[in-house]
Amino acid sequence: MKLKVCGMREHDNIAALSALQPDYMGFIFWAPSSRYVNEATPFLDKSIKKTGVFVDASVDYIQSSIPTHQLQAVQLHGEETPGYCQLVQGFGVEVIKAFSVKDAFDFSMLEAYENSCDFFLFDTKGALPGGNGYTFDWSLLKGYPSQKPFFLSGGIGLENTQEIKELLNTDLPLYAIDVNSKFEVTPGLKKIEELTQFKNELYEL
Repeated sequence: MKLKVCGMREHDNIAALSALQPDYMGFIFWAPSSRYVNEATPFLDKSIKKTGVFVDASVDYIQSSIPTHQLQAVQLHGEETPGYCQLVQGFGVEVIKAFSVKDAFDFSMLEAYENSCDFFLFDTKGALPGGNGYTFDWSLLKGYPSQKPFFLSGGIGLENTQEIKELLNTDLPLYAIDVNSKFEVTPGLKKIEELTQFKNELYEL
């Protein structure tokens, strides 16, 4: 089980989180977000995959951001097409394609993306592309038809560890848990002690 902590911005907070060694650390490059990063980001230990989150950005912007911010993964959180995802794959990074889920989800739409991304990510559909702070109905994942590993996101907090354990006892290829708003003091500033507890509980599952 992998852990991704998303929406990082404050340098001291990033340093404190780095000591916790999450598997992925996410930085949001979408201007309307309250967690938007519009300055240089610090170097991370290579064991932490630095992930850029983009929403319907130009391919050129993503391509230039990869070396500028030393990105190892790119999360696409908009209406990006399979062809777009393949272009980004060509830049030598992991590609995580996000899909928003609420009361229902048409899993057949994933088929077109099978060969154009490395992972899927399922997040809660809300007013914003991400960081809405509440979970969707995880029982919908019973209909997941693919073997491609996926990230689970959307309002996940300490109270969800038992539900995560139940998912791990299924045949679903759950690869990583992606957390953000439930571990924040303010947007972009994370509660390191609570993240430490969550990581310890997650890795015991």
